[in-house]
Amino acid sequence: MKNTEIKDILISWLTISIAFAILLSRDFLDLMVFVYAFPLALVTVGTGFILHEMAHRVVATHFGKKAEFRAWTFGLIFAILSSFAGFIFAAPGAVYIFGNVTRKQNGIISIAGPLTNIGVAIFFAVIAIANLSDITNVAGLMGFQINMFLAMFNMIPFGPLDGKKVFVWSKTAWVITFVISFIGAFFLYGFL
Repeated sequence: MKNTEIKDILISWLTISIAFAILLSRDFLDLMVFVYAFPLALVTVGTGFILHEMAHRVVATHFGKKAEFRAWTFGLIFAILSSFAGFIFAAPGAVYIFGNVTRKQNGIISIAGPLTNIGVAIFFAVIAIANLSDITNVAGLMGFQINMFLAMFNMIPFGPLDGKKVFVWSKTAWVITFVISFIGAFFLYGFL
């Protein structure tokens, strides 16, 4: 990994963690909640974000392609601004793939990120179910819901999102992944 890529990942990770902490602390008005929410967001959002992007990178490299993460300044600024409005639109950046890829390769590279978020969500669900302490319960629940939401959001078949590339490659893979992440984001959270 190059220094530029590491810097972009760290800036993106911190920015989206701040955005989620602002959202959770009711527009930064409750400083104590923000102080509590920020480290939780670093772990729950950060884990999902970094592993999501690295999954794209690893799969692209598996196909013999050069791939690097690059932050998107406008997306980072918009994540912070949207958090003050009561929602998060997180588009911190993307893994750019250099070289031609087939439709199938592009679909597989693209689905790797959301599938990773689903896996991370399951990990956090296990932590929540283990009921080790109040903090691990909160982290588990938050990590589960955020990662399921990230998977679902990325599977929207629109614009540069992963979902459009997966949909073009395999509608079956798209439906299965979208439905699992949708159910996880909106229905399974209550069971945990």
